[in-house]
Amino acid sequence: MADSTIYDLVIHGGRVVDPESGLDAVRDVGVSGGQVQVLSESSLEGRETVDATGMVVTAGFIDLHSHGQDAESYETQARDGVTTALELEVGTNDIDRWYQAREGSALINFGASVGHIPVRMEVMNDPGAFLPVADAANREATPEELEQIENGIEHGLRRGALAVGFGLDYTRGCSRWEAIEMFRIAADHGASCHVHLRGKGPKEPMSGIEAAGEVIAAAAITGAALHIVHIQSTGMSATGRTLEMIAGARERGLDVTTECYPYTAGMTAIDSALFNEGWQEQYGIDYSSLQWVETGERLNSTTFAEYREIGGMVIVHSTPQDAVDTAVLSPLTAIATDGLLHNGKGHPRTAGSYSLILGRYVRQQEALPLMDALRKMSLMPAQRLEARAPSFARKGRITPGADADIVVFDPDTVLDRSTYDEPTLAPDGIPHVFVGGAQVVSDGKVVEGVAAGTGVRAPVS
Repeated sequence: MADSTIYDLVIHGGRVVDPESGLDAVRDVGVSGGQVQVLSESSLEGRETVDATGMVVTAGFIDLHSHGQDAESYETQARDGVTTALELEVGTNDIDRWYQAREGSALINFGASVGHIPVRMEVMNDPGAFLPVADAANREATPEELEQIENGIEHGLRRGALAVGFGLDYTRGCSRWEAIEMFRIAADHGASCHVHLRGKGPKEPMSGIEAAGEVIAAAAITGAALHIVHIQSTGMSATGRTLEMIAGARERGLDVTTECYPYTAGMTAIDSALFNEGWQEQYGIDYSSLQWVETGERLNSTTFAEYREIGGMVIVHSTPQDAVDTAVLSPLTAIATDGLLHNGKGHPRTAGSYSLILGRYVRQQEALPLMDALRKMSLMPAQRLEARAPSFARKGRITPGADADIVVFDPDTVLDRSTYDEPTLAPDGIPHVFVGGAQVVSDGKVVEGVAAGTGVRAPVS
């Protein structure tokens, strides 16, 4: 019997791919009330209809690691198929204020962790803007400060923070015990710990292997769920080994997950603790591996000292391509950008991470099956968070009852275009993106005047 319902939106004739159910078939998608109502083999009628013939229709991408929580980054990410962007590594020290600042004005969905970095900075009066540059980076907390940090993390979780964020390489004065205590609070609230590891690369001490062991041990001791961020940029040539550690922990019942972005360079603050004395030997790179974001120039000892004094962002070319490939192709890794832009300057990962996966790893190299790629970009991130924030059980899927966060892309043409010189170039082949059933990207361009995004939050207690 034909469906006589008139839906708010019908996405017609596309190849619907849902990693949770395994569906990969041509269907009409009927959307009403901001949710997917039906997937139909027959044509549906809608007040608005978008023709997706020849296109893939799937759940919008969920970025677990997006620092650019502003209109510029939301628009850039939406063009790459992202419908939910989350700040879970650095996070915030004031959950209520953070969400209130974005409600009613965001193009896509948003959310945040309570961050150990900003809470520590507040308690220790660190003058850094985004990352610590003084006591919060370098000094161990006093017993009184540790209690205040614990209270800040506890308060943020009670106010609905999605997770607890850590940047242990940026807070090197943080003792191992302080980290364990924060993991313990996270475990008490059923929150995952999203951690930038304390070490990097294969060289001991302070290697990525040692650093992964620290947080896996903290998870085992406390029972907290652990999510290791950008495994390829901290693992570097040891990425395969750190992934083996994660696999071993999971085999023994620990809740450990990870993510990567598909680039050989990262980006961070030049005045952060990552560039304290000895960084060249530790990371196996030199000044010429650093690229100043504002000008694109490669650095030398003179310009490094000059820019470190004034502060700013630097692109770090440090990760072997085979380490990136290992991370991208591993079944353990979700895809996340670590993205951040300012006035059109930044790293191409904000604009191109998801289209790069689809265009290069799926189509050109045939190294990653489409279903697996989409799982990494939508379902896996949703599953990481749904125990803490049940609304994520409606995201990362395209199935009746799911939120109508949907991306439509051409599998034959989708491809990233952003570069280190032009980091905001929109990809090819992603014509349509919807958030809660509202179209935010049409024919590859952001729809003006739309604020479809809502804050995704854990229950407030």
